[in-house]
Amino acid sequence: MKSILIRTLLAASLVATASLTQATGFKLSSPDIKAGGMIAKSFEFNGFGCSGENQSPALKWSGAPKETKAFAVTVYDPDAPTGSGWWHWMVINIPADVTELAANAGAVGGANLPQGATAARIDYGVAGWGGVCPPQRDKPHRYIFTVHALKDKLTVPPDATAALTGYMINGNSLAKASFSAKYGRAKAK
Repeated sequence: MKSILIRTLLAASLVATASLTQATGFKLSSPDIKAGGMIAKSFEFNGFGCSGENQSPALKWSGAPKETKAFAVTVYDPDAPTGSGWWHWMVINIPADVTELAANAGAVGGANLPQGATAARIDYGVAGWGGVCPPQRDKPHRYIFTVHALKDKLTVPPDATAALTGYMINGNSLAKASFSAKYGRAKAK
């Protein structure tokens, strides 16, 4: 009985250690946005009262699990005054051998995405990058940039909501790596 308990505890410990190693080895960064820092105006949306360049930042990742079949990238604002946050970018089916997205890869139409990758519809109603644009009266919002290592490529209808796409990403995620940054707009005069 004692040896079964010891083997069970040892197995559980190995599984926990493997999961921890996988989570700590998977990293996401951006040469354009410092983790924990402020986001530049060039990444601001151009519309809804905002006047930025609406360009997506470059992103790089490393340390994904070896069984990764594809990646997904998301950018989410949990502070948006919607009751459910705001999806600013969702890219699915990034090939498993790709480890970065170039600056402005989020251009609407997908021409700047790696071959095989697809932009999903976000809360602005487009399939592409929708820049940061918090209300002027709000404190700076948090933007969570995440890369997901996926078990398989995803099949998502082109008109799927961001919530459905997020559900499919999370249901197929092996591991994820994230960082967050903030953006705020000066109050109107």
